[in-house]
Amino acid sequence: QVQLVQSGGGLVQAGGSLRLSCAAYGSTFNIKTIGWYRQAPGKQREVVATITSGGTTNHADSVKGRFTISRDNAKDTVYLQMHSLEPEDTAIYYCGAQTVDRASPYWGRGTQVTVSS
Repeated sequence: QVQLVQSGGGLVQAGGSLRLSCAAYGSTFNIKTIGWYRQAPGKQREVVATITSGGTTNHADSVKGRFTISRDNAKDTVYLQMHSLEPEDTAIYYCGAQTVDRASPYWGRGTQVTVSS
């Protein structure tokens, strides 16, 4: 079992910055990929950025150059640093982890990010 506890988020003006954190607990050694996903009203959940156990990162085209995923292995925590935020980035952001021993991912509770124009 893996538990994901998210923090960060909130309201920011366009052009501003925010950082999201996701602390993993439990069988974190089983995590093969962990990352950030978002879901805007009326839209499907989409991947924002992921990082593998080997450290390989992947960012969605829509956030490349603005968002950066990173992790602190000692703290089992993953971060999403967001710069140059746009109103289109407004969504609920979820931390998700795929483990080697389960088909379905684990999810955090989600955190609201609202970017005002």
